[in-house]
Amino acid sequence: MTKPLPTVAPNTWEFLRDPMITPTGFREYDARWKYPEEINLPGMTALGLGIGTQMHLRGIEPVIAVGNDYRDYSLTIKNALILGLVQAGVTVKDIGPCITPMAYFSSFHLGVPGVAMVTASHNPNGWTGVKMGFDMPLTHGPDEMNELKDIVLNDKGVARDGGKYEFVDGVFDAYMDDLVGDFKMTRKLKVVCATGNGTASAYGPKLFERIGVEVVESHNALDYTFPHYNPNPEAMEMLHDMSASVKASGADFALGFDGDGDRCGVVDDEGEEIFADKVGVIMARDLSKIYPNSTFVADVKSTGLFASDPELIANGVKADYWKTGHSHMKRRVHELGALAGFEKSGHYFMAEPVGRGYDDGMRVAVEICKLMDRNPDMKMSDLRKALPVTYSTPTMSPYCSDLEKYEVLERLVAKLVAKADAGDTFAGRAIKEVVTVNGARVILDNGSWGLVRASSNTPNLVVVCESSVSDAELRAIFKEVDDVIRTEPSVGDYDQTF
Repeated sequence: MTKPLPTVAPNTWEFLRDPMITPTGFREYDARWKYPEEINLPGMTALGLGIGTQMHLRGIEPVIAVGNDYRDYSLTIKNALILGLVQAGVTVKDIGPCITPMAYFSSFHLGVPGVAMVTASHNPNGWTGVKMGFDMPLTHGPDEMNELKDIVLNDKGVARDGGKYEFVDGVFDAYMDDLVGDFKMTRKLKVVCATGNGTASAYGPKLFERIGVEVVESHNALDYTFPHYNPNPEAMEMLHDMSASVKASGADFALGFDGDGDRCGVVDDEGEEIFADKVGVIMARDLSKIYPNSTFVADVKSTGLFASDPELIANGVKADYWKTGHSHMKRRVHELGALAGFEKSGHYFMAEPVGRGYDDGMRVAVEICKLMDRNPDMKMSDLRKALPVTYSTPTMSPYCSDLEKYEVLERLVAKLVAKADAGDTFAGRAIKEVVTVNGARVILDNGSWGLVRASSNTPNLVVVCESSVSDAELRAIFKEVDDVIRTEPSVGDYDQTF
């Protein structure tokens, strides 16, 4: 194979022949590109050869399960990836179209070490990528991604004999069996199932019906044009639509799933959107009654309640705040033997004995229904109102190019740390500490905080703030963070504000 080029002109002989891969598509814990602007089909074949070569280099049995999400170009891209994997001497077990958690499950079900899932996740149409791992429930982190990037971009892929392809049927049914077991609801529940016409449309309604939940359908017809909105339960557009569905139907709550089904968003019976970190606290409260003295991992974008909530403290919970990102979180949950991990973006990592340790929106849906079954006198709004009140922003992402964002972030972190070192106030309060495990989380003396970090998936920074006191303080914290961000002229507009 020839060394991949960073750009090849479209509609040329070379574009159909020569691999093109934009280097920035190799991200911290998976790979994502705009297709076909940033990667072409020969580039995807080069990626497959690289993944297969990486398996051989690491001494891993060269067998891999491969799936694809429901987009009009994903099958074409998967076939190009498979060609490279077979060229590398790998046995490919094609499980067909699926959500990402089903691909992860297939590793356990089929007894194979490798998984490669062709998905753009929650990114809009026009994006593609691969989530991959060789040791489920773990997926590639920065070390593995850097190694893969070096293999692929420097033409170190090695062709070997022995590769083969087979299509494997029946994984869908096995996955649904694994999710549900013999569980059936004992209370009546009416739930809005919102899938934004994405891949989870093939799963959500069937899952709820199987456990005895009345389903209110919301954009559950598979349609890869996403005619209503991009399925992303962190986006206010989807959450507002879920809220309207709850109010119109009188449902008990709404659950919404992203484009590849590994994330879940929640709206309660009053139409209130509960950000995923707060849902995590509700679940941690319930699970820590059953499993006292558990450890829960939360990402740095998440609420401070995991550490400060009196009920969690009373149940002996240990909170651990860690790097944002599905691979970082999975690895941390695994290393600490935590019961679960919670990420503000809606990734939940339920480990043994509840789940298998990977992020799965469908597993979360089942566990939320079980939680409601264990609390038959409670509405979802009651569980929300039982939490200590905090005021928080949605996840907000100002534009910053992939080529500049990490250098920009480094300067922003230095400026925020300097404020703390100088004893400056922040939103009128003293700074208690600046946590720099993943960007900068400026924590005030009352537990309120503001965070800026770099997005691992898109050309953006990420900003989240929380006040333990008031909406006014929340806005003051955001202004402080944004004022520092605006010292960097290359940072653009926010995708959403509050």
